Amino acid sequence: QLQLVESGGGLVQPGGSLRLSCVASGGMLQYHVISWFRQAPGKGREVVAAVASYEGNTYYSDSVKGRFTISRDTNKNTASLQMNNLTPEDTATYYCAAKAGIHTIVAVRTFTEHMYDYWGQGTQVTVSS
Repeated sequence: QLQLVESGGGLVQPGGSLRLSCVASGGMLQYHVISWFRQAPGKGREVVAAVASYEGNTYYSDSVKGRFTISRDTNKNTASLQMNNLTPEDTATYYCAAKAGIHTIVAVRTFTEHMYDYWGQGTQVTVSS
């Protein structure tokens, strides 16, 4: 049973950066799709970035492309989301999610949140001056 714990959220000014981490235990992230979702107040949960299992290809939503970078460290069994040039629209609770199995990034792009097997508890990111 994979367990995910996020950290790294906080309050940052517009234009600033944060790095979120997702530490996994009970399984190897290498064999899971890892995605970062976010949910702003009053809105649904949306995927912002994903990394495919094994092959390591990545996907980004249009709203974060060029600003966010997802990565996975198989030695540390962690995933990260580097967020740069943050705006108030990035304010949300960010969740790390994992889906077991080997999936290409082409398939991952079609995944909905209900298809993920494991979720972290979330970490709050607030972008405000």
